Amino acid sequence: MDNRSNDGEIGRFDIRALSPEQLGQLGVSQIAYIKPVQVDGMAMVAIHGADGRPMAIAESQDGAIAAILKHEMMPILVH
Repeated sequence: MDNRSNDGEIGRFDIRALSPEQLGQLGVSQIAYIKPVQVDGMAMVAIHGADGRPMAIAESQDGAIAAILKHEMMPILVH
């Protein structure tokens, strides 16, 4: 599943259209997604691997993105 254009640039695609198997093929160790959650009544941000495995909780979206980037992964926001 390579979304490169003829000039070699990576194109955009709708990640919501991928099956769970395709999402897993993108690289569990390369992609993490974040989504807002409630923890003990507080708004937090959950970090999950591409396979859906919970990885961490952050206090903010910026904190979650920073943690993902620190581990050399690509963050994806899930609404």
